[in-house]
Amino acid sequence: MLRWLAQLRVSRASHTLANSAPVRFAGLSGMMLLGVPAVLSAAPKEASTLPNAGFFSGFAMGCVLLAIVAFFARTRLKVARQQVDKARELADHREYERNLAQQELVRRLEEERELAKEKLQFDSQLAEYEKYASLAQLALGAAHEINNPLLGIMSHLELEWKSTSGEQRTEIEQCIEGAKRISSAVRGLLDYARPGPLLLGKVNLFKLVAETLKFVGHQPMFRHINVENRVPLDLPAITADVNQLSQILMNLLLNAAQATPPGGSITISAGMEHSAGIIELQVRDSGSGIPADILPHVFEPFFTTKRGKGTGLGLSISQSYIRSHGGDIQLESTPGAGTTVRVTLPVHQPGKAATEYQEVIA
Repeated sequence: MLRWLAQLRVSRASHTLANSAPVRFAGLSGMMLLGVPAVLSAAPKEASTLPNAGFFSGFAMGCVLLAIVAFFARTRLKVARQQVDKARELADHREYERNLAQQELVRRLEEERELAKEKLQFDSQLAEYEKYASLAQLALGAAHEINNPLLGIMSHLELEWKSTSGEQRTEIEQCIEGAKRISSAVRGLLDYARPGPLLLGKVNLFKLVAETLKFVGHQPMFRHINVENRVPLDLPAITADVNQLSQILMNLLLNAAQATPPGGSITISAGMEHSAGIIELQVRDSGSGIPADILPHVFEPFFTTKRGKGTGLGLSISQSYIRSHGGDIQLESTPGAGTTVRVTLPVHQPGKAATEYQEVIA
């Protein structure tokens, strides 16, 4: 009986202890939720009984300090990024200004280069015009001082030729031939220095080349040379002076024939550049060609490599006629391989008064 009462007391005591334990632990959890620093300051004696109170207090203070440091670091990082962005924008702006300055400098250098080039061309044209003016004055004086006495000399020589025979007649014929060469040189100088006004008309290049070849084909120098007309039939007619154009073509063909040996060939071709409104006429031969040191002088008056066979005015007069049409002439030659002459002419002659405008060759 006594033993049974003792066991009953022990069981009641354990039951009471078990019921009071959750209350104690619940109070401890609430204190922790309210904040460890507050519990420590309010009841230091009781907090000293908690073994982890210092750890939680330090952890909380560390988190606060870390949050403060992170906030200031984030602020400084944001300011630094803004400064970097501003610096980058400033660098980009300065690079843009530098590129603009470089482009402006390049543009000005190109303009100065073009101006220098135009100045050289203008000086060259001015020198050429001054030469034309001097030649014009010389030609006018020569025509008056040479042609008039020359006509009298030739008339007297022709009378003497009729009344003589044998060797004397041969000598007189040589004198007459020399007088004719003098007259031709003076006339060519006049044509070069003072071309006549343009008599404009519609010219079909194919028919003009065909008629010119028909005219020169009877000369001995063309008999053993193959001459071919490759000008297209459908090439548009150009506005030009047919007499000057015919003389230009004649001079080019004669020069080509004199440079081409028997069995060689001469080809005349043409083409149109629609965008520029010009036609290019080419005369190509398979002759001996022109040496590089002579090529720059072929357009100079009285310059010739055919001693005793020409006046050296053919290409000079042709260049003068072509330029009066607003065109250009160029030579390309390789010694031993032949020569190519390129003549460019505008299809129309705007702004030029025509003394005659009709269908000349069509």
